[in-house]
Amino acid sequence: MSLNSWSKRWLLTTLGLLIIIVLSILALSMILLQDRNSGESNLSLNQVRLKVNPILLALEQNHQHLNEQNILEVIRSTARETGVLLTYLNLDGKVILSSDPTSEGTQANLRSALHYDLHHATQAADGNDLLDMAFPVMDGPTGSQIGNAIFSIPQAMVTVQQSMTFPVILISALLLLSLVLSLFLFWMKRKLNKRLLSPIHQLKKHAESMLKGNYEEKIQYNRNDELLEVYTMFDLMRTEIKHMSEQRIQQEQAQKELITNISHDIKTPITTIKAYIEAIEEGLCNDQETLMEYMGVMRTHTDKTARLVEDLLVHALQELGQISVETRELYSGPILETMLKPIEHVVLTKGLIYKGPNYIPNVLIAIDPTRIEQVISNLAANALKHTAPGDTIRIDMELESEHLNVTIADSGQGIRVQDMPFVFQRYFRGQASHAEQRVQEGTGLGLSICQSIIEAHGGHISFTSKEGQGTTFRFYLPIC
Repeated sequence: MSLNSWSKRWLLTTLGLLIIIVLSILALSMILLQDRNSGESNLSLNQVRLKVNPILLALEQNHQHLNEQNILEVIRSTARETGVLLTYLNLDGKVILSSDPTSEGTQANLRSALHYDLHHATQAADGNDLLDMAFPVMDGPTGSQIGNAIFSIPQAMVTVQQSMTFPVILISALLLLSLVLSLFLFWMKRKLNKRLLSPIHQLKKHAESMLKGNYEEKIQYNRNDELLEVYTMFDLMRTEIKHMSEQRIQQEQAQKELITNISHDIKTPITTIKAYIEAIEEGLCNDQETLMEYMGVMRTHTDKTARLVEDLLVHALQELGQISVETRELYSGPILETMLKPIEHVVLTKGLIYKGPNYIPNVLIAIDPTRIEQVISNLAANALKHTAPGDTIRIDMELESEHLNVTIADSGQGIRVQDMPFVFQRYFRGQASHAEQRVQEGTGLGLSICQSIIEAHGGHISFTSKEGQGTTFRFYLPIC
């Protein structure tokens, strides 16, 4: 279920509950109103007692003088002032005193005439406006009952009008609270849409745009809340994906250029070799010296082609993370000495000064001779590319902190400061200076391959350089 659907259901459910509460409040209001209009529920026995107490007191004080006419008139007058009709019976049911003098001396049925509680009096009235309530008349000194006083009281005199102030205030407060809660729910729904659902939809649009390859649109969010962190991370992700996309495009372009360059570089020596072979087949080599010269040229171009093919193979393995490095525990002295001999010959042939190591440490190291020879050859070729006749190439080897340190330095043109961060990146060939156009020769893979091989041996490679004064490369191989 989506968040939007969930919020709508939650809002409708809560509104339904509020409607039920409001209907319950209205039903309660109707019940209270009906109770208020119901006379039975509003009759008060205390009101009856307040009305008849003066008469009862007069009867108790003068019960021995009820044969005196003036006493009777006083009691009848008190009853008239009170607004009730009095009938006083002795214990055998004879009417001793009545507001209606004609009924005095008659006999009353005590079983049907006496109603001591308000409920029975109301039932006996049977819709009549007068209630006949009976109260016992007691003799003060002895505390014994001497008779019964029956009072006919209008219901209006003993009906208590219940106060509706508190129920009305309570019901009004509940209705107002329900209204406030309803408004609060709609406000919450609006806030939820504005502060949560709308930003999420905006993020969805940005994600769809990124899926289509549009990484330029910057993601904006102006509130300082939890979603700001989400938007910030999303924008960082967009920037990173944009950078990775640009890198991928650059890499694809560099790979295309690499294939083009290698194709051209391989085609040239193959064409040269083919031309010299054809010359030999046509008998243009009249003597042994010319033949050997032709063979030397073909060997040089064959070596160049082999190096290009090897670089391309290692590059492919590097892309797959599968550079083949098969190390064996060998002593460094004989292995490295064998690797340096052809380098010395090439350096001297180019008209440069070669300074080899005074001493090659003979220690046990885990080494792949073929790959390390490739590293040394690449570094030496890189030095040759940046030097001119008369410059010096120096190779040193020494033990340093349980590592074999190999240094290849030259006194050539050096590396420009702006190129230094990219030296070990694939395809990077640097910018050629006006004085040295050979800097851009090659595929741009050599130093990247060297780094991968050294790291596969568990070692480390680095360099220092100063433009116009030369470059020094060092790599370290761990000792067993």
